[in-house]
Amino acid sequence: MTIAPQLTSSQAVAPSQDASRTLVATGINHALHDGYTDLIYVLLPVLQEEFGLGYVALGLLRTLYSGTMAALQIPASHLGQILGARLVLVLGTLLSAVGYTVAGASGGLLGLCVGLALGGAGSSTQHPLASAVISRAYGRSARGPLGTYNFTGDLGKASLPPLVGLLLTLLSWRMTLWVVAGMGVVVALGVSLLLPRDPTSQGEPQGKATSTAQPHHAGGGRAGFWLLVAIGTLDNAARPAFLLYLPFLLQEKGASLTTVGLALSLVFIGGALGKAVCGRLGERLGVTRTVLLTEVGTAAAILAVIALPLAPALILLPLLGVMLNGTSSVLYGTVPELAPGGRVERAFAVFYTCTLGGSALSIPLLYGQLGDAVGPNWAAVAGAVTALAVVPIMFALSPHLAKRAAAQQPLPR
Repeated sequence: MTIAPQLTSSQAVAPSQDASRTLVATGINHALHDGYTDLIYVLLPVLQEEFGLGYVALGLLRTLYSGTMAALQIPASHLGQILGARLVLVLGTLLSAVGYTVAGASGGLLGLCVGLALGGAGSSTQHPLASAVISRAYGRSARGPLGTYNFTGDLGKASLPPLVGLLLTLLSWRMTLWVVAGMGVVVALGVSLLLPRDPTSQGEPQGKATSTAQPHHAGGGRAGFWLLVAIGTLDNAARPAFLLYLPFLLQEKGASLTTVGLALSLVFIGGALGKAVCGRLGERLGVTRTVLLTEVGTAAAILAVIALPLAPALILLPLLGVMLNGTSSVLYGTVPELAPGGRVERAFAVFYTCTLGGSALSIPLLYGQLGDAVGPNWAAVAGAVTALAVVPIMFALSPHLAKRAAAQQPLPR
């Protein structure tokens, strides 16, 4: 007799071929969508010249994509319950491609805004649904694959914006967006061919599909889940709160613009490595120890970068990137374990909505104003303080994780 249903040996021991295909398909899709989100930075100077926009308007264009993406996470999750995650992921990628097609075909600013909003709406589908699909496919072994999935997004961020920069030297910005849109169509086709049909796409009710495909998703308590959301929101705020001021900190140390660009690359390389490694580290050390290690390490590394001269600060940046981004993989892997009522898609949707939306709001409303008031050094310290604020919440979450783990163990005979 067991307290909670146990996984079969095929679920617990080794991932199936379908699970591997799921990870490949969702990883490629994640790389495309994260690249879609960040390629806008490369376009901003071109759009400024094309439409005569000020910096506030450019910032709003960036927020139009990311804000739409954050706001529609929960509706996308509901749509996945009705139509099936596989179909919605394919349609979402096609919608993002259509968005960039519209943006490229636009004759004015209104059409550009409509295109970016459509792109953000399409990108809203992939985080909650892909995460839930991976969670169901791998069962209790999902933490590591979720970290790998998280890592693939950084690959897209590192590859698609530079590609767009290269295309802009060869083509007009409108034709460049059409090429990018074509890539989205190809990826959508690949996802439709690679991604196995999930239970929801076979007409099975979502609650039943989740419980049968993932027996361990009996769900955690609501208190534990919302503590996890709070941790994710603080972690997601600490990252841009520091990166916003890193160029200014380095310039005060005598760094040139070229050095600043190199420094950001070092952080992003470390961040990609952190996402790949820390998800699996969480399996070995446990969630509590890993999160405490990465958050305390983040705070210490931020303070060290502020205090150190330029050369040692640059050497430290890859390690800072590992700590800065690594926590997210551990948190994503914990969402299925604490999903209230075992509703994994909805749990991921709520988690992403709060963490992405909270971060988007906190940067201009809190950290930006703080930088104007006290300067970049003390504003960067606020990023370290934000990371440390995770520690007491993590200690509060730890009993919920222990209780969840105990519920999965069989009773002695």
